[in-house]
Amino acid sequence: MKPTRRTVRLSRLGRKRGTQPKVVALGGGMGLSASLAALRRITGAGDLTAVVTVADDGGSSGRLRDELGVLPPGDLRKALAALCGDDDWGQTWSRVIQHRFQSKGDLHEHAVGNLLIVALWEQLGDHVQALDLVGRLLGAQGRVLPMSAVPLELQALVKGHDPDRPDDVDTVRGQATVALTPGEVQSVHVVPHDPPAVPEAVAAVLDADWVVLGPGSWFSSVIPHLLVPELLDALTGTKARKVLSLNLAPQPGETEGFSPQRHLEVLARHAPKLALDVVLADDAAVPDRESLTDAAKRLGATVELAPVARPDGTPRHDPELLAAAYDRIFRMHGRIGPWR
Repeated sequence: MKPTRRTVRLSRLGRKRGTQPKVVALGGGMGLSASLAALRRITGAGDLTAVVTVADDGGSSGRLRDELGVLPPGDLRKALAALCGDDDWGQTWSRVIQHRFQSKGDLHEHAVGNLLIVALWEQLGDHVQALDLVGRLLGAQGRVLPMSAVPLELQALVKGHDPDRPDDVDTVRGQATVALTPGEVQSVHVVPHDPPAVPEAVAAVLDADWVVLGPGSWFSSVIPHLLVPELLDALTGTKARKVLSLNLAPQPGETEGFSPQRHLEVLARHAPKLALDVVLADDAAVPDRESLTDAAKRLGATVELAPVARPDGTPRHDPELLAAAYDRIFRMHGRIGPWR
């Protein structure tokens, strides 16, 4: 069984060979995976880069991080799996690296891909080189990079975290805890406060035609990229156009009760100098289009509404529909003619 070129036909989405833009997608977890599964359908393998958060401290990633002092590999593994092709090679390797051991011992719930990534980090001593090697093994249709070279701790200021003290603001520590916290998340920051960005991630943002931010857990996967100073400088300084992809529904815990426009408002509070070009949302998930349009305008963006949810009614993005939406945005809001 040999790796093959991607099998999804770009002609179905109106894009011809040689006209793909260079795209960088930022995020973590299942939200980033949704974007990558869509974007690999409309970009060339050399034109798509994922920049992944490294603040995860739960599950297999948290255990490896605590025991070995490494970057948490889980979100990096998920991104690589999402970039696997639809052929037998890609789907086989996607299942293998996502496989979790079930036992009564120390291997319980460890993901195969996490162990592989960490093993290569220890063998090669280079985060980027190791991830590139895993990508070649999988036949990944894009590149995966960590956003920072050091593991980060996410901290949040949460109002009403203790139900007995609804007006008090407490500090909640750890990405896994922040993602499920009761109360109202008011802001997040990372420790260390001035983490170094991975140079290749900064270079990819500066060289991109489009940067895609979101969807995903807003405070624990999307906003953390704006808390790495060198990466934020690249995002504000790049000539690339930027599209923000909104979630299909508020996330229980950190964004409970958030409207689509409130997601934009908290993003702007964390990065007031960041301008956007397009805000993408599912048309069925926007009850107040005028308020969302106004919030987007304050960020310099227009709103694009498109059906991007899976037809089964679950709040999950459909890869083909999301690919079509991204493709339309890149063509309508991008430059005229070939990208290169």
